[in-house]
Amino acid sequence: MHHTDSAQQTRKPAKINTRHRFVPAAALVLAAALLAPVANAGSAVFATTNIQYLYGTSYADFAPGGGFDETDEASIITIEHFNAWAYGDNFIFVDITNPTGEGDAFGTTTESDSSFYAEISPRLSFGKIFGKDLSYGIIQDVLFTSTLEIPESPVEQTWLYGLAVDLKLPHFNFFQVNWYIRDDQTSGVDTGQQITLAWAAPFKIGPVPLSFEGFFDYAWGEDPKQDNIITAPRLLVDVGELAGFGGGKLQAGIEYQIWKNKFGIDGMDEDVAQAMVKWIW
Repeated sequence: MHHTDSAQQTRKPAKINTRHRFVPAAALVLAAALLAPVANAGSAVFATTNIQYLYGTSYADFAPGGGFDETDEASIITIEHFNAWAYGDNFIFVDITNPTGEGDAFGTTTESDSSFYAEISPRLSFGKIFGKDLSYGIIQDVLFTSTLEIPESPVEQTWLYGLAVDLKLPHFNFFQVNWYIRDDQTSGVDTGQQITLAWAAPFKIGPVPLSFEGFFDYAWGEDPKQDNIITAPRLLVDVGELAGFGGGKLQAGIEYQIWKNKFGIDGMDEDVAQAMVKWIW
């Protein structure tokens, strides 16, 4: 994920239920995320990359006898890159679920397939493009926003495009409100809409440096899919600062993911606490 002092986005987990073996396409997307800082080195005014490890034990999935349950264990490796440049910003992330081909860190589950999911999210600032100060009250900037959701199946990609406002709120490093049109490339799915919030707020309890960050998505109108909500707030401790080897480099804590109507499936709900470690460079 981003460095919480300056970046403007947070990771969102895979939105397509894929259980395929890890494929070469994932490596290409991963390489793009890793090479983004190099490609933007000449024009970026800020850039940061991080790698995360998440582990949870109650992800929602289809039950063998029908219906749903919340018993799946999974390990997730996430790589994120964010950069800001003269006319906007770019955010890329890749999720690799069960990267070793095992359901959890100990290889004790039957869900042995790896899968991947990625998003590319460029935004353009109207204020920066036209050289105008668009700030007003709590509004800091107005932007064109877009996202490409990339599951393993190319026919299930979704294009999102719309408008965003960046808000200037007390105690928050950033707070985004993004409104999208959702253009799902899956045959038979209606065009829908989505609201996405993303935020980060650092604070301290005594000498302990913490960060409260996360995202909230509400997607609707994609018949025959059900409207769905996913949010993943997280509370992280700056382990690097506490240990004395530099703040903003190593964080650890809990991400709590709530997903109602997962994948747009009526009644498939997820409620899972994930242990999280994040290394930033």
